[in-house]
Amino acid sequence: MELYLKVRRAYFQQGLSKRAIARTFGISRDSVDKMIVYSVPPGYRRVAPVKRPKLDGFTDIIDQWLRDDVGSPRKQRHTAKRVFERLRDEHGFSGGYTIVKTYMREHQRRSREMFVPLHHLPGHGQADFGEALVFIGGVEQKAHFFAFYLPHSDACYVRAYSAATAEAWMDGHVHAFAFFGRVPQSVLYDNDRCLVAQILPDGTRKRARLFSGLLSHYVIQDSYGRPGKGNDKGSVEGLVGYARRNFMVPMPRFATWDAFNAWLEEQCRKRQSAILRGHTETIGQRLQRDLAAMADLPPAPFEACDQTTGRVSSVSLVRYKTNDYSVPVAYGHREVWIRGYVDQVVIGCGGEIIARHPRCYGREDMIFDPMHYLPLIEKKINALEQAAPLANWELPSEFYTLRRLMEARMLKAGRREYVQVLRLMETFDLDEVHGAVKTALRMGAIGFDAIKHLVLCRVEKRPPRLDLDVYPYLPRAYVAQTSAASYLCLMSGGAA
Repeated sequence: MELYLKVRRAYFQQGLSKRAIARTFGISRDSVDKMIVYSVPPGYRRVAPVKRPKLDGFTDIIDQWLRDDVGSPRKQRHTAKRVFERLRDEHGFSGGYTIVKTYMREHQRRSREMFVPLHHLPGHGQADFGEALVFIGGVEQKAHFFAFYLPHSDACYVRAYSAATAEAWMDGHVHAFAFFGRVPQSVLYDNDRCLVAQILPDGTRKRARLFSGLLSHYVIQDSYGRPGKGNDKGSVEGLVGYARRNFMVPMPRFATWDAFNAWLEEQCRKRQSAILRGHTETIGQRLQRDLAAMADLPPAPFEACDQTTGRVSSVSLVRYKTNDYSVPVAYGHREVWIRGYVDQVVIGCGGEIIARHPRCYGREDMIFDPMHYLPLIEKKINALEQAAPLANWELPSEFYTLRRLMEARMLKAGRREYVQVLRLMETFDLDEVHGAVKTALRMGAIGFDAIKHLVLCRVEKRPPRLDLDVYPYLPRAYVAQTSAASYLCLMSGGAA
C-alpha cells in the first residue's frame, strides 16, 4: 500500500510520466498502469476458466466414482491417489497426479454440506452420550457420560456411568430433570439402540420399552435426528466436546462414581454464571426463560430400571444380562422377578426383596453373597473347603484364627460351629460379631455358644457371664437360697 500511495502521488500530484515513475521506483510500466487504475491492490483475477486438457476428458468418470462412494463405508472411499491409479491403469490417463489431486480437492469443497443457523425456543432440550477416561478408585476406566443441554439458555447437565446402557439413559434423564427442577416440552435424540428399537420404512421410530415408559411418565415429546447426522443436534454434540475438554482435563480422579458425579453437577452449576459470546445475560438468567416454559415434575421420579423375570438354579443363582447373581438357598428352583438398575441388581420373589447385588457389566461372571449359602453349607459341612461363594470373602483375620482353633479342638463339629458363628451375621452387624470373636479369642472361649453370648452382651451393653470351667461355654447360672420365711407365706396363704 505504501508503494501504491507513492506512485499515485507522483502521477496525480507531481505530474511525473509513467516512464519516470517506473524508473524512479524500479517497477515495470505495467505495474505503474495498474497502480494508476486501482487505488488498492486488486489481487489476482482470473478472466478465463481453468483449462485441463489432459484431465477434462476424464472428469465425468471421476464424478461417477465419487457418486458411487456415497453408499460405501467412509474408510473405503476413493482417495486422490486411488483415482489417479485407476485412471492411469484402466483408462490410459497420461496426466500427472497433481492435477487429479487438485480436482479432487475442488470437488470435495463443492460437495461439503451447508447449514442453516437455528433459533431455539425456550423449554426444549437435547440429549446424548460421550466417552472419556477417568480414574475411579485408583483404576483407569472409561466413563460414559450423559449430556443434557437446553439450547435456548445453554444450560447443561452431565452425569457419568460405567456403561451407556438403557438404564443409564433413563437414570440420566431422572437426575437431569431433578437438577433443573422442571421437565422440558421436548427432547431431541440420535437413534441410539437403547432408545430406538427400529426405524420403520416411513421414517417413524419404534421406541424401546423402557424409553417409552420414561416418555409416558414425564409426558415428553421426542424427536430424532437423521441417522449418522450428528449436526442435527449440534448443541448437545458441542456440549459433549466441551465437557470432555473442560471437565475431564486433567484426567479426573475420584474414589467413587457418586463423588465424581457430585463434582460434575457442581461444575454444571458454576457454569450458569458465565456469559457466552453474543449474549449480554448469564446462562442462569437465560435459564429462567427455559424453566418458565417447562413443565412441573411428576410427584415421583421415574424408576429407571430394566424389569424381567427369571428362575433360581440348583446352585441358587439367577441369570441377568449374561451374569449370574446369588439368592438365598431357600428360594431354590423358584420363579423370581429382577430389576436391573444402573448400580445394582435387585431380585425378589412375590412381594419380598430377597437379594441385592452391585451391578456387574462384565460377561459370564458369578456374583455371590456368601450369606446366601451359609444355611446349606452348615448342612453340607464337607463343602466348606471348596465353597465358591466363600472363596473371595474377605473377613477379619480373627475369623480365620477362630476357625483353625475350632477345627483343631472339635474336628468336623468345629467346622459346623464356625459356620454357625458366620450365620450370626444374618442377624447382627459384622462389627458386632467381629468384636465378640476377638473377645472370645482373648478369653479362650472357643465355641459358638460363647460367641453368641458375647454378641448379645455387646448389643445389650452388659458385661459377659461365662462359665469357663465347662464346655460348651454357657452363661453361668446363679441360684439364690430360699429362706424359710418364704415357705411360711405360702402356708399361711393356703390356710386362708
